[in-house]
Amino acid sequence: MGRMPCGPLLRDDGTVSSSPNAHVPSWMLDELAAAGRENLDAVHVSRYDEKEPWPAEEEVRLAEGLGLSPDSVVVDLGAGTGQFALAAAPRFRRVVAVDVSEVMLEVLRRKVDQARHDNVEVELGGFLTYRHRRDAADLVYSRYALHHLPDFWKALALRNIHSMLRPGGVLRLWDIVYSFEPAAAEERLEAWCSTLDDASGFSEWVRADIEEHIRDEHSTFSWVLEPMLARAGFAVEEAEYSEDRIFAKYVLRRA
Repeated sequence: MGRMPCGPLLRDDGTVSSSPNAHVPSWMLDELAAAGRENLDAVHVSRYDEKEPWPAEEEVRLAEGLGLSPDSVVVDLGAGTGQFALAAAPRFRRVVAVDVSEVMLEVLRRKVDQARHDNVEVELGGFLTYRHRRDAADLVYSRYALHHLPDFWKALALRNIHSMLRPGGVLRLWDIVYSFEPAAAEERLEAWCSTLDDASGFSEWVRADIEEHIRDEHSTFSWVLEPMLARAGFAVEEAEYSEDRIFAKYVLRRA
């Protein structure tokens, strides 16, 4: 598997070229190569829902509280095995689940078929390469996926997300975002790694997984990410940081 064959070409005004022949330029980041080793591994993906359980229903209720209705359109970027997309499908008109990993999407397609959801569209693509069609999204949802992109590409991805949303639409973003100062990095990151030193038998994750994330992926500081969000045209309505200053959740509104 190599470079995604086609994707959005963003014009200077922020709109997306609709040409079916608009190919990704050769300088574009290969999102598949950046997706993370484990997300392309069939064994990991088969156990993903056990390793990463989370309150998808609570997130759907949050979306409804932010103004989404049964007529709303939702895009789940970095959908993985579709935990959020499947929870959202009974409540919203159209759900587009997007991921660069065909291994993830194979699992998601099976789950969609089993649930008999006819309003879930499964798309192979990424933050940079997904091209949204038809009506604008009311919500773009992304959980623990944006960190796969280096900061330059995060900025372009946020611009692409902005173009998908209707005015007033919402970006719900969860990620590993460091809200400590650089001087505290060694202490904070070592403490995070140490949470799994004695977790054998109690967690699907091991210390080496955290070390690999810190070393090889692209989580960034909150004071780097948040100006990017503003520059892309998002207003921060809510920012929630974990006690250890490792994780963040955002509610962001397209101005």
